[in-house]
Amino acid sequence: MPQLIPFYFLNQIVFTFVTLFLVVYLLSKYFLPLFTYLQVIRNYITKLSNNK
Repeated sequence: MPQLIPFYFLNQIVFTFVTLFLVVYLLSKYFLPLFTYLQVIRNYITKLSNNK
């Protein structure tokens, strides 16, 4: 049934965009702030240890 092929591709495109949006959201909301916080802590520890 060739008339269903566009719906198949549309389904793939929608699923891909939803997955991409979800991954970007999760990274920006939960994972990347942790790395930023870790870098700030490392920088602070380094500055404290150099003051002695």
